[in-house]
Amino acid sequence: MDECIFCRIVRGELKSNIVRDDEHCLVFHDQTPQAPLHLLAIPKKHISSMSDAEEEDRLLLGHLLFVCKDVADQLGHGSAFRLVVNNGRGAGQALFHLHVHLLAGRSLGWPPG
Repeated sequence: MDECIFCRIVRGELKSNIVRDDEHCLVFHDQTPQAPLHLLAIPKKHISSMSDAEEEDRLLLGHLLFVCKDVADQLGHGSAFRLVVNNGRGAGQALFHLHVHLLAGRSLGWPPG
């Protein structure tokens, strides 16, 4: 976990453009945005992937979703945004610290991917 990029951001060792910082999570701009608004919401607790979440993480996971909703509202995208969680390499997860992508600001097609 010491080498986890997101854990290093949480500890303040790496800079990021932080939008929200609370007791449980951080929200910051993705360095390779896929939409005009592309943020990442991460728990401060290291959880490698959704598959690794435990029963005790239920409230934390719900908190992440509500924080994303609040941030989208605050940034003027409350009526149209997408939340994405990739789980495992086969689903496109590249960094193994659970994170929620918040995408908005352009038309998002379906199906994704």
